[in-house]
Amino acid sequence: MSTVKAASPLGPPSRLRRRADPVKIASFITLIITTFLMLLPLFFMVSTSLKSKREMLKFPPTFLPESWAWSNYTEIFETLQFGTLYKNSLIIAGLSVFGTLLSSALVAYGFARYRGRGNNFWFILLLSTMMLPYPAIMIPQFVLFSKMQWIDTFLPLIVPAFFGSAYNIFLLRQFFSTLPEELFDAGRIDGCGELRMWRTIALPLSAPALATVAIFAFIYSWNDLLTPVLYLSSSDKFTLPVGMASLTSSRFRIPPWHLLMVASVLAMVPIVTLFAIAQKQFVEGIVLTGIK
Repeated sequence: MSTVKAASPLGPPSRLRRRADPVKIASFITLIITTFLMLLPLFFMVSTSLKSKREMLKFPPTFLPESWAWSNYTEIFETLQFGTLYKNSLIIAGLSVFGTLLSSALVAYGFARYRGRGNNFWFILLLSTMMLPYPAIMIPQFVLFSKMQWIDTFLPLIVPAFFGSAYNIFLLRQFFSTLPEELFDAGRIDGCGELRMWRTIALPLSAPALATVAIFAFIYSWNDLLTPVLYLSSSDKFTLPVGMASLTSSRFRIPPWHLLMVASVLAMVPIVTLFAIAQKQFVEGIVLTGIK
């Protein structure tokens, strides 16, 4: 005697599992293609840094080096004062990040936690400075630093960071505004002063926003070419972007593009390292401040 099984209206479970969502497949393929296109320049940069000067000039260019010229990574130190350039950039970028975090966090805390007459006016006035292009203030700033005898020193590249940045102040203010007022009321009851509450309550709770500002400030200072060119004239004070730009000058009959790619790869190391360390806080900071 045979038994008849009732058919499921949704069909066999195995068939359901085999169904694929065309939208997800198309999204996955698009993601792979986009990732490949974005990584292609990076791969070509690393590949070129390991090619010989002769192979670099071949046409059509090779995708991978025919012979791996690892000596390019020592030649860059002989062609440029690469160690000095690297050290100068690290000093300037490190102090600029410290100054940016200190000044921007302090000003943002004031705008976020205090309500007084004209608070919004001063905040809007601060934001309006973001509309000023740097060339508009470049000459007055140069004259000012020249009268202060700061030309050919690191001071014009570091000191302005200690006076805050409108964008970073805005970013941190958005985050400080989300902190519960009860925490600061409890701090006042315990006898904390405002600076102590800023240091012991606001800053420890703002690690994602501070990490975001630190990464932005480091990248800006590390990649800045115009300001060092404007204020520095001694070769032992040059930064990494200035040294890299000199590889394309008339000093070389044919620019050593392979060495320029080596310098680009080495210049990328601190940024990638910093992002890898603070990736979680950076993403969290972008999300928390971007949705406000």
